Amino acid sequence: MKTLVYSVHGFDKPYLEAEAAGRHELVFTEEALRPETASLARGFKAVALFTSDQADGPVLEILAKEGVQFIALRSAGYDHVDLQAARSLGLRVARVPHYSPFSVAEHTVALLMALNRRLLRARELFMANDFRLDELVGFDVHGKTVGILGTGLIGSAFSRIMKGFGCRLLGCDIHENERLKKETGLLYLPLLDMVASSDILACFCPLNAETRYIIHRDVFKAMKPGLIFLNTARGGIVHSAHLLEALENGIVEAAGLDVYEKEKGLYFYDWRGRETGDAIFEQLRRHPRVLMTAHQAFLTREALQAIARTTLQNLSDWERQGYCPHDLV
Repeated sequence: MKTLVYSVHGFDKPYLEAEAAGRHELVFTEEALRPETASLARGFKAVALFTSDQADGPVLEILAKEGVQFIALRSAGYDHVDLQAARSLGLRVARVPHYSPFSVAEHTVALLMALNRRLLRARELFMANDFRLDELVGFDVHGKTVGILGTGLIGSAFSRIMKGFGCRLLGCDIHENERLKKETGLLYLPLLDMVASSDILACFCPLNAETRYIIHRDVFKAMKPGLIFLNTARGGIVHSAHLLEALENGIVEAAGLDVYEKEKGLYFYDWRGRETGDAIFEQLRRHPRVLMTAHQAFLTREALQAIARTTLQNLSDWERQGYCPHDLV
């Protein structure tokens, strides 16, 4: 199947090429899918999209007009795709439902420990030949209460890691994971009750109409003062301005963020020498108690291999039988 791969990057292209291995004709472009670039797909039966691509109704109309029939998402999340529009246009859409939950869970732990043990400040002082420890006091994670918003595959992997640290686990999800409860002793609570008891809060829920800005001013106000906040899910689940308020008033002691609500067009690209023009983003990334990474939590060899493998398998399934197990539409 001739497939145009949008938003290709140096980190994922080798894995896609290796998995294609002559089975499919992949053509790569660094351009993101948007109205101005949708016509690049003329003559292609399929396109492969990344989270930074724009696949709303008008863009999907252009793809369909150009002859595209299949949209293979190189991600588990699909909030960047208008599935209703795809359905009405007769486009098939499939995702990679899971790749490596450990990649995101482990990165979340890395953010937590870097914040707690003041590792960035420690390096600054160390490189300045200042070997005093006065600014670097952290706390034992052992024995702390960890709230987990979203207990799917990634949230479950994180829960098991934190159980290994000796933490008490609280969860909030529309679907309770009975196996996880038995394995870790996790207790499910309503969101406000969970955050009121948590020393650490980690977010792993998807972004949809119900979860957009699920973490907002009233939720921050309900939090236990001094909480460490972690978001490696989707930026849009958190009201960033309200997070800044919570940092300033001491409710949130520190925040580790791998995602940002307005990251599209920013993350995954080289912005050196340019201004972002986003005041909230600049305040967050310069805040002394915030550690941000640019949507890299998934970025492990194992995850990239799994994403490429499933993406190519979805294309093969479509070519052979017209549908695949991972179809969204």
